[in-house]
Amino acid sequence: QVQLVESGGGLVQAGGSLRLSCAASGRAFSNYGMGWFRQAPGKERQFVAAISWSGTTRYYAESVKGRFTITRDNAKNPVYLQMNNLKPEDTAVYYCAAGDTAATVREGRSIAYWGQGTQVTVSS
Repeated sequence: QVQLVESGGGLVQAGGSLRLSCAASGRAFSNYGMGWFRQAPGKERQFVAAISWSGTTRYYAESVKGRFTITRDNAKNPVYLQMNNLKPEDTAVYYCAAGDTAATVREGRSIAYWGQGTQVTVSS
């Protein structure tokens, strides 16, 4: 079965860092655009970051620019989200997603697969 599985979430103090990983199985995702979304309790799911299959195109939400970095390793399939200088408002469940292109993933379109999510909690 095709699966995306996130890991790396946890509890961290404000100003700290976490590195999220998304592992894929069941098929090759090297030709997919990949992205990260997050959803806080009682709020809508929001776009965080996306990356093209080649890694040459990246998109970020304005709220995370300069703090988060999305990368991928096509040879091994995983996609990563390095999160630095975390803030309490970053607290959410973070989801990995796979779609056709980075642009359509950013727009919430062409999402073919979702991970189950990993919890990130940032304390003040």
